[in-house]
Amino acid sequence: MAENKIEQYLIDLTLTFRDLGNNIWYVDDEEHNPEGIAIMFADPLVIFRTEVMEVPKEGRLELFTKLLELNANDVIHGAYALEKDRIVLIDTLEYDGMDYTEFRATLDAFNLALSQHYSVLSGYRD
Repeated sequence: MAENKIEQYLIDLTLTFRDLGNNIWYVDDEEHNPEGIAIMFADPLVIFRTEVMEVPKEGRLELFTKLLELNANDVIHGAYALEKDRIVLIDTLEYDGMDYTEFRATLDAFNLALSQHYSVLSGYRD
């Protein structure tokens, strides 16, 4: 059932994606702009995740402070997070309550955050 709902939303959005099995889909659609977003179904949640950048060796405290500020003031859906040596953007939705509009809003919010924050975050890259 999860596969049908998630896959149907991806099809309805006309996005290019791959079914990686084990309830994981990978959206990599240059034409529509959501690139490199993994969507995982882990009952009862749908987890959206994309890698943003590696954590730099220098300026880490300043970068982490900026990410927390962005989370508080500028990220509509989801949040920036730290995963080992990578900064990721993540969001979770409850599968049973998730509808097409909410699914799309999460993808749109990821695209908006990544495009709006690119210039700020790129200044921290090694």
